[in-house]
Amino acid sequence: MRNRSTSETALKRLSFVLGLTRLGLLAETLTRAFWPVWTVLFVAVAAVMIGALEVLPLEVTWVLALLVVLTSAWFIVRGVARVHLPSRGDAISRLDSTLPGRPIQALRDAPAIGEGDMGSQALWRAHQARMAERTAGASAVAPDLKLARLDPFGLRYTATLLLLIGLLFGSFTRVGNIANIASGAGSDLVAGPTWEGWIEPPSYTGKPALYLNDQPEGALVIPEGSRILLRLYGEVGALTVAETVSGRTGEVPSAAEPEQHFEVTQDGGLEIAGPGGAKWDVALLLDASPEIAISGQADTSARGEMTLGFEALDDYEVVGGQAQITLDLANVERRFGLMASPDARDPISVPLPLPIAGDRSSFEEVLIEDFSKHVWAHLPVTVTLSAEDAAGQSGQSIDLPITLPARRFFDPLASAVIELRRDLLWSKDNAVRVSQLMRAISHRPVDGIFKRETDYLRLRTILRRLEAYKAYGLSEEKQEELAEALWELALNLEDGDLGNALERLQQAQERLAEAMKNGASDAEIEQLMQELREATDDYMRELARRNQQEGQQSGEQQQAENSMQMNQDDLQRMMDRIQELMEQGRMAEAQQALEELQRMLENMQVTQGQGQGNEGDQTMQGLADTLRDQQGLSDEAFRDLQEQFNPNAQAGQSGENEGLSGGEGRGTAHDGTGGSGQGEGEDGSEQGQGEAGEQGEETGGGDMGLGDRQQALRQELDRQMRNLPGQGTPDGDAARESLGRAGDAMDGAEDALRQDDLATAIDRQADAMEALREGMRELGEAMAQDQQEGAQGNAQTQGANRDPLGRSQGNRGAAGTDDGLLQGEDVYRQARRLLDEIRRRAGETDRPDIERNYLERLLDRF
Repeated sequence: MRNRSTSETALKRLSFVLGLTRLGLLAETLTRAFWPVWTVLFVAVAAVMIGALEVLPLEVTWVLALLVVLTSAWFIVRGVARVHLPSRGDAISRLDSTLPGRPIQALRDAPAIGEGDMGSQALWRAHQARMAERTAGASAVAPDLKLARLDPFGLRYTATLLLLIGLLFGSFTRVGNIANIASGAGSDLVAGPTWEGWIEPPSYTGKPALYLNDQPEGALVIPEGSRILLRLYGEVGALTVAETVSGRTGEVPSAAEPEQHFEVTQDGGLEIAGPGGAKWDVALLLDASPEIAISGQADTSARGEMTLGFEALDDYEVVGGQAQITLDLANVERRFGLMASPDARDPISVPLPLPIAGDRSSFEEVLIEDFSKHVWAHLPVTVTLSAEDAAGQSGQSIDLPITLPARRFFDPLASAVIELRRDLLWSKDNAVRVSQLMRAISHRPVDGIFKRETDYLRLRTILRRLEAYKAYGLSEEKQEELAEALWELALNLEDGDLGNALERLQQAQERLAEAMKNGASDAEIEQLMQELREATDDYMRELARRNQQEGQQSGEQQQAENSMQMNQDDLQRMMDRIQELMEQGRMAEAQQALEELQRMLENMQVTQGQGQGNEGDQTMQGLADTLRDQQGLSDEAFRDLQEQFNPNAQAGQSGENEGLSGGEGRGTAHDGTGGSGQGEGEDGSEQGQGEAGEQGEETGGGDMGLGDRQQALRQELDRQMRNLPGQGTPDGDAARESLGRAGDAMDGAEDALRQDDLATAIDRQADAMEALREGMRELGEAMAQDQQEGAQGNAQTQGANRDPLGRSQGNRGAAGTDDGLLQGEDVYRQARRLLDEIRRRAGETDRPDIERNYLERLLDRF
């Protein structure tokens, strides 16, 4: 009795769940039995709503209607025959099949044996209790309404789609035509007057077209610019149209015209008079003008681009916008070149960016433009934003007075060139002043103003062109041409032809220091700090490459042991500290830290190995000699060009040439080529030729002309390119490509020298030197990669020449091999490298303890 009571309690908990499951079974039965009925009805209703009754003849309509009725009746009878009302037992069976172990059936069972056994009864009660726990969490079983097996062609989906089309594009009023057909009034429907109408809002509103027959009479609100299309059927004049919403005043068509269309431009009335007519009071939904506003202040990126945020709003969508920038002449500080009356210039107009995808009715965007080359750069201007919607309406923001953001030049000479360019673009009357200042700047190039001869030459070329144009009148085209040339010169002065790591590092430090003095923006400071980091990385890699060369003397090694060691992490921490101080606004401390970093980098020694070195080192040394000889040849061409400018002052210019050559020598002494730069004497090229050794007769002969010497350098480069290491590697192939460009530039320089075109020759020689430096850098990376791969390969191949404990079998080589003895200082150098490797491995904590103990014992012994 107790077991039966427990079972009944569990079953009562399931009564609600069983009821829901039973309803699901009923839904399954009805769906499978009557799905053809609603499929046929969906198709019939969709046909009526789309307007099939108005197109088909009356006889065909009756036949189709009869067919629909008979088909529906047959499917109903067939479905009723198949309907089986689910019982409670069916629901229990369905629910029990979804539970593990069929606990409901277990609760309904009774024990077949052991009724008098207390142990059997206790076990049975425990089993019943476990089954009751399983049924406690039971939930109703979802009905299976899938009909794919019964409807393999998907007819029910087709019927549903047709019904949706009728709902979207048809009309409910047409369903009433069925009653007319049933009452025999079909002929009256065809012959009597009727009408149809549509309202088409503008496409940019995104609103759907409205079927006017479905709109109730009375108030009707439609968007401005909507078009109304009316069609009148039946006897002409039975129906007429009266409207006051179009505002038409010219030739108006007849009110009884069978087809009429017009645009809604104002509030008014619309009436279709006659049998079945209707009347509406139309209210116009006006299209508001767009709104636009500037959000935040104009910022300058590290590259000089202006970033200006804005937000736009419209009731439908914004289709375009403009940013107009006008000069605020009243707030311009009129001094120096700005004292002259400015030439007439149109305001700057740039299109505003719009979202590529998404909603354009309300959005936020950022205008990014670079105005660095414009004459108004860094001058007071007024920015006005305007937005336009699809209806042609526009809205404007309030005027924002700003200083036009642009790129800043931190090199003093580059900054001066940019100011001269601005003065020239400001007014053509400044041409005389600009030419005088350019002459003053280039009067004494020996004062260290110009770091490269080509920069001086370009400035003088621009000066000559300016004076020539000025004599015949400076046109706008020539003005823009000179401005572009000055811009390229300023970029070259600012960024420079950075062919070696030390020069790039020094220039990055100078630019950063200048930026801190001039109060640069955070973005500019961050960009300059990134340049300093990259330049420092290049310089440290050059130091590492030099110090890894073979043949360092023991005295140099002892000096390295006693000197302070500084790695890349130490430099990184110092630069992070400098950037942190600048972000905190402590510019004085940041400047002091930058000077300390500069002193530490300058005190680093670049030691070059003694002896011949391997083949790659010899190749690098040969390329360095070629680069040094090319630099000397370029210096001589530059001096000859100066003598052409002023042939009567050759004696006076010799001192200037000496100073300029010396300045250039100091600028390129650490070009990363292994050379010592141009000499500090009178003729840098002669000293370079003296250091070239065996190449002196080929490239530095006094009896050879400049063209012949350039040809000899080209032939020497061809010989060196035949023995380049790293073939097949990306860096090696890139080095060959760069050296190939250097050879082409040398050919161009040779042709120019033979034609006595010294200006072109100097430019081509500069291209050749730049390509040579690039090729040497890429070749160094290829050699470093080969050395790393070779070290890994040696570590694998030498495993066979070691004893079972992994130790070397001695410095005489393995038995039976032809390995030679290490002689001289190589023994000590090898021992030094082995000891350093043992110390490195002993300091690695991730190695096994047994290995580290062994390495420590070796260190204690040796």
